[in-house]
Amino acid sequence: MIWTLYNLAKTATQLGAGAGVLVLLGLYFCQNILIYPASINDGRGKCATPDEYGMAYELVQLTTEDGEILQCYSMKQDRKDPSYTNKTILILSPNAGNIGHALPIAEIFYKQFEYNVFIYSYRGYGKSTGSPSEVGLKKDADRVMDYLTKEDSQYQESSIILYGRSLGGAVAIYIAATKSSCVHAIILENTFLSIRKIVPHIFPLLRYATGFVHQRWDSESLVSQIPSRIPVLLLSARKDEIVPPSHMDEIFNTLKSEYKQMYKFEDSYHNDTVLQEGYWDRIHSFIKDKSNPVGL
Repeated sequence: MIWTLYNLAKTATQLGAGAGVLVLLGLYFCQNILIYPASINDGRGKCATPDEYGMAYELVQLTTEDGEILQCYSMKQDRKDPSYTNKTILILSPNAGNIGHALPIAEIFYKQFEYNVFIYSYRGYGKSTGSPSEVGLKKDADRVMDYLTKEDSQYQESSIILYGRSLGGAVAIYIAATKSSCVHAIILENTFLSIRKIVPHIFPLLRYATGFVHQRWDSESLVSQIPSRIPVLLLSARKDEIVPPSHMDEIFNTLKSEYKQMYKFEDSYHNDTVLQEGYWDRIHSFIKDKSNPVGL
């Protein structure tokens, strides 16, 4: 009887270990699909265009250094207009849907605030080719910044303000840390220190397996590399169910910026912060008051 129980326990342990190995292998090899859900919310289907929102635009297709083609919308103000301010918002999208879903936000920046707006789909999202990965998205960001600062005269003469939400915040931090001379202000909403530090929050059972996460997005180590001259506005949902609010607190504390301001929305969750009272007023005031036009 004891021998039989021993054999059953041994078999169960072996099966459990085998299942654990399979889970870890799945985490390692399939995490790109989990981290970058490009197809949800019809992300690879219909992609609205700015003209549907009454905005004139140019469809720009940029080829990255590794051959992927990025779908971009360029919305420029008239430089001859007396009210023109040479400021450009680079919208860095969160991790779902496509850039068509972000057009209501682009509309606020373009129509109400009258700034230039540039937005693009990460590789594998919307109509952009390829498959998303940390290395790939960083190449996408490099290509977009090259276009804005070297290939288009209006953007080249404009102040670039990065507006990043969630995953887009990680992209913004990467750009600001590696191409700081081209960045004039940063707006971050509900972004994270690293993917590895999010895993235990979303998947508590995987807290001891974070070493298998190769899509790191280690913003924590990049934040301190952002020059002090770049002003930063942080917008934090205090009921964020995906990114612990403490991540935004730590980013704020690590920033060396001479001007940095964080607003906390006490009743906001990860995806509804843009709807909170005062959200857009704070963004508009920040861009007007803390981001000087190029040449001034």
